[in-house]
Amino acid sequence: MSKVNVLVVDDAPFIRDLVRKCLRNAFPGMVIEDAVNGRKAMAMLAKERFDLVLCDWEMPEMSGLELLSWCRQQEEMKAMQFIMVTSRGDKENVIQAIQAGVSDFVGKPFTNEQLLTKVKKSLTKIGKLDNLMASAPARVNSAFANDSLSALTGGRPEAAKVAAPAAAAPVAAAKPLINAPTPKTAAAAAQAGRGQGQLRLSSGMQPCVIKALSLKEALLVVRRSANLPQVLEGAVLDLEQGENAEVARLNGYLHAIAALEPKPESDWLQLTFKFVDQDAQKLDYLSRLIARGTTQKHFTPGA
Repeated sequence: MSKVNVLVVDDAPFIRDLVRKCLRNAFPGMVIEDAVNGRKAMAMLAKERFDLVLCDWEMPEMSGLELLSWCRQQEEMKAMQFIMVTSRGDKENVIQAIQAGVSDFVGKPFTNEQLLTKVKKSLTKIGKLDNLMASAPARVNSAFANDSLSALTGGRPEAAKVAAPAAAAPVAAAKPLINAPTPKTAAAAAQAGRGQGQLRLSSGMQPCVIKALSLKEALLVVRRSANLPQVLEGAVLDLEQGENAEVARLNGYLHAIAALEPKPESDWLQLTFKFVDQDAQKLDYLSRLIARGTTQKHFTPGA
């Protein structure tokens, strides 16, 4: 039985870990290696043959698009499956990647099922899926009910039980970073223009208010919906700030979820969103946002 070699490329350790665990649970016979950026991946690809590359777009030193373009210039890599894992879903970016020779896309944030669907499709194209599926245990199909949480806890229910109660504690149990009034409506919050963002969850887009911001995390307020976000769920935070409407897409995960008000029927949730990006340009962008003090200005009580 021929082995299947997969290379995971992302500058965020959290994303690499999530993808590795997802693939290992589904395909025990798969050989998985990883690289922290495109430059490291290029060196690995030059030395070893891989059947599939799962690659982030935005990375320091060499982007995913640059790595893809280099791969397609190598005769032995023209047929290699290359899946771009990215939050860049704009038409222009998709066209760029298709022209460079991308095999498929996985949008951030993603569930394990979404990732596996794309991986299976790519492996089928090169005739590698049947061997892997034959070696996979029958229980694998039920291992993905809780997507990102399942991947990070290794499928151990007791790990999930430990994390959830801590996140469910009402906000009154701890002092908030900034005392802020509860937004009256999502429309009123959106009209402010500053201190706002879009949170991309696996269940869809959700407008959010940025209550506090640092280089490591953001404290967000979102309206409660039927599909509650999950602790440790991967997500993407789109920030549009400043007069030039600059946009930054920040990858991360939900570290904690709590009611904004100390009552069970609270219509608003407070989310702690941890950043996983190591990109210097994004960190510089965050630094400028923090220096402007836009979020604190908007959320000063009585403002």
